[in-house]
Amino acid sequence: MPDSLLAVSIGYLAGSIPFAFLVARARGIDVRRAGSGNVGATNVLRTSGVVTAVCVMLLDLAKGAGAVQCVARLAPGAVAAPAVAGLAAVVGHIYPVWLKFRGGKGVATAAGVFSVLTPVALAPALALFVLTVWLTRFVSLGSLVATVALGPIAASLGAPAPVVFAALASALLIVFRHRSNIMRLISGTERRVGERGAL
Repeated sequence: MPDSLLAVSIGYLAGSIPFAFLVARARGIDVRRAGSGNVGATNVLRTSGVVTAVCVMLLDLAKGAGAVQCVARLAPGAVAAPAVAGLAAVVGHIYPVWLKFRGGKGVATAAGVFSVLTPVALAPALALFVLTVWLTRFVSLGSLVATVALGPIAASLGAPAPVVFAALASALLIVFRHRSNIMRLISGTERRVGERGAL
C-alpha cells in the first residue's frame, strides 16, 4: 500500500473516533441532541461537566498526535506522510463516518497533530489563543485566530512544505466548521466566557 494511502487511512480512522460522543454516551447523554449538538469537547462541557470535557479534549489531542506518530514510525524519515496523516485526522474528527459525517470542529485534534508536526509553531499559536480569549472572552475567536495563524507561523519558522500545507488546509476546514460562530461574532450574539451557556 502506498505511503500516502496508508497515512490517510490511519489518520482518518484515528481522527474519526468520536470520543465526545462515546464518553458522553457512557454518562447517558447524546451530545448530538443536547446543548449545541456539536460532537466536541465544548459541548461535552455544556452537557456533562468539566472533568468529562477535559477527558474528551485530552483524548482528541491524543488521537491527533497518535496518528502522526504512528505514521512517522511506519515511514521513518518521511515528511509528507505524517503531515498527510495529520490532515486526515482532522478530517476524520470533523467528518466521522461512524456518525454520518457529523463530528466536531477539529481544534483539539489539530492541536494534537501539530504538537508533533511543528511544536515550535504551535506554541505561539496557543499563546495567541490564550491572549485572544483573555482580551475578548470569545473561545471561538481564540480558536479561529490560533488556527489561521498556525500555517504562516510554521512557514516563517522553516517548517517543511507538507506541514505548512497541512496547517493551512486544516485551518480552512476549521474556519468552515466555525461559520455559525463567525456569523454570531459578526452579529454580536456569540456568547463570551463567563456568560450563562457560553461554554
